Amino acid sequence: MLVRLGYVAMSMNLQNASPSKTMTVTQFLKQKDKEAAIRKLEQIANTNINNCLRLLKHNKGHDISFFRLSSKLIPLANHEEVADWNYIKPLKEGLLELGKFALANEMRIDFHPDHFVILNSTDEDLLKTSLKTLKMHYQLLKGMRINPEQRCVLHIGGGYDDKEKSLEQLIENFSLVPASIQKMLMFENDDTTFTFEETLYACEKLGVPLVFDYHHHLVNHENEDWVKSWGDAVNTWRDSSLPMKMHISSPRDEKDIRAHADFVDSNLFITFLNEIYGSVDQIDCMIEAKQKDNALFQLMEDMKDHPSVEVINGASFYFKP
Repeated sequence: MLVRLGYVAMSMNLQNASPSKTMTVTQFLKQKDKEAAIRKLEQIANTNINNCLRLLKHNKGHDISFFRLSSKLIPLANHEEVADWNYIKPLKEGLLELGKFALANEMRIDFHPDHFVILNSTDEDLLKTSLKTLKMHYQLLKGMRINPEQRCVLHIGGGYDDKEKSLEQLIENFSLVPASIQKMLMFENDDTTFTFEETLYACEKLGVPLVFDYHHHLVNHENEDWVKSWGDAVNTWRDSSLPMKMHISSPRDEKDIRAHADFVDSNLFITFLNEIYGSVDQIDCMIEAKQKDNALFQLMEDMKDHPSVEVINGASFYFKP
């Protein structure tokens, strides 16, 4: 089984390479005129895109071919103050260059929009804003000439004191999501509300691939035995052109089990890989650790001497128990 590791949004090793530089609404309104303020937003967004390219080049140097882009590339993208701003147009060249580099180096890149993107809400305004944010992600991917399918991970949303009703609301609201954006989505089990089985139910109903978060399952489950449903989770990826994806992280400590630790516990990861061995030919594992790429390097270092691991390069290995 081929295991490919990735990390999230920022490097601990590149200086001045934040892909999430921003401008507050207050700063925007303080600019001498709206036109100048929008030019400033465009300048910041282009810096963010350029920093993403730097990150991908850094990743290439370390054989990392799986990466989550920041969802904060465009400051104030959906704010009412700039409702008429066509933000994709001034980013066209940078996005094309970013996508070209990713495609040329066979890199899998995707997004995880913020927690306020909620598709199971009964609040029409919140749903409208969520769809607007997803449309922005779709346009970014199209601007990069990256196939948008299965590029955005979402949580199911809020439980609203009745999880069954909330799942029904998600299924009802999903019909309001444009087909192109439906195809862009993946759903992930979360750490407080929707368990692996509940997320799997929604994925099967809606034809959306499931991203299994092992840490979230450990802290939020009704049934510990996730393995019996694993084959069904694998099956949600049957129509995708991408390998199955999961999230790996470790609890920070016993007092704060939901928070992510700086690094990944390699024994925890090996336990997971042993359980799924034989179910997939390849799995892409997104590391959600505070130390970002350093956590990936450390995990590869930990894996190096394990008898079941055959290292391929700096960020991937074959696993065979």
